[in-house]
Amino acid sequence: MKAILDFIVDILKVPSVLVGVIALIGLIAQKKPAADVIKGTIKTILGFIVLSGGAAVLLGSLNPLGEIFQEAFHVQGVVPNNEAIVSAALGQYGTATALIMAFGMVANIAIARFTRLKFIFLTGHHTFYMACMIAVILVVAGFSGTLLVLVGSLTLGLIMAFFPYIAQPFMRDITGSDEVGFGHFGTVGYVLAGSVGRALRPMKSRSTEEMNLPKNLSFLRDSSVSIALTMMVIYLVLVIAAGQDFVQQEKFANGQNFLVWAVIQAITFAAGVFIILQGVRLILAEIVPAFTGFSQKLVPNARPALDCPIVFPYAPNAVLIGFLSSFAGGLIGLFILGKLNWVLILPGVVPHFFCGATAGVFGNAAGGRLGAIIGAFLHGVLITFLPVWLLPVLGELGFASTTFSDTDFGVVGIALGKISQTGQFTITALVIGIVAALVAYNYLVPAKPAAKADDKPAA
Repeated sequence: MKAILDFIVDILKVPSVLVGVIALIGLIAQKKPAADVIKGTIKTILGFIVLSGGAAVLLGSLNPLGEIFQEAFHVQGVVPNNEAIVSAALGQYGTATALIMAFGMVANIAIARFTRLKFIFLTGHHTFYMACMIAVILVVAGFSGTLLVLVGSLTLGLIMAFFPYIAQPFMRDITGSDEVGFGHFGTVGYVLAGSVGRALRPMKSRSTEEMNLPKNLSFLRDSSVSIALTMMVIYLVLVIAAGQDFVQQEKFANGQNFLVWAVIQAITFAAGVFIILQGVRLILAEIVPAFTGFSQKLVPNARPALDCPIVFPYAPNAVLIGFLSSFAGGLIGLFILGKLNWVLILPGVVPHFFCGATAGVFGNAAGGRLGAIIGAFLHGVLITFLPVWLLPVLGELGFASTTFSDTDFGVVGIALGKISQTGQFTITALVIGIVAALVAYNYLVPAKPAAKADDKPAA
């Protein structure tokens, strides 16, 4: 039984397979010809593999920067990384994680079906990470057996439907439609950035995509070129600060000239972003029509909630601005932690890129360049402080040299940890009560007319 469960979880935590299965079900539900079913399913999986390939290229160029940063500025501390903390937890909490994930996805579909949180969360790896964190906190709080799986699964299902729900008004700002939801557990930070952007709307800041440049600098309008050049500056500064001998060791440049290596890594970073953008376009072309059939049959009016790169094509310049602003926020947060003599949370380059870039897109859609810069900066500060408060609720894992990185893990983990300290009955009653209240509200309170896309910030 455990082997079967592990196999199912291994399938579901792979985004390409999970979304491919949803596309397959949707196309069959629409009674499409076999040729269309095969084509749509394969192209959906292909899109996610292209996206994943781009992410792998980008991560390959990003990962060395963390160690080079530590060497350059001689700082040590906790480096937030979802993959690392989950790997450390699975040995002890693997079975609980698998059960909570499997039944949590069922709970997500049920909640979407019977409440107004009409979102199916399709980012499989983030579902896996959140299931792991919930398992750790509940086990530390004394939960076990059936009650652990019940409370954990309902909690996960609620989270998977709720966070896309609060992100959707900003997704309408970004995409101009209501067809696609947002499924990535950094939502609190993105909503913060979007809210800051909306507050700044009266200032009528231009979009990051409106670059008024002299003719001899027109090449900077190409986002791939501007990203590559900006990252060259960052890479060169860091490798020079870290020193030639450190950078040219085997695990980094492997003997290649450290300056040449830095330039190649910067351009590789830009190539990764370019590949991701192509993968997203391919996914959107296939998953939205296929999901229509799925939602019509199983969950009327539901939307697919997809991973954070889904918003990158809408504002490629905001992607870069958001990353840099978020990283700056992480550096300021690190400085403040040092002054307070708290645990040092080092700026993780990967979370600051993916989450900071997304915060930049949310902030830009709501409030232009100012929204992107200030919103992403505050996001960077937030993901620096949340892990400090999360560490104590993770039990023995709190002593690891890494922790969860994205905002929703921090918010959910801290809240769940604090509530669970009041006893198993309290948290069980609370989770079941919230689900029951949402179902009752759906059937007893008349629905309001569907919201329309918000206006874009003035140019």
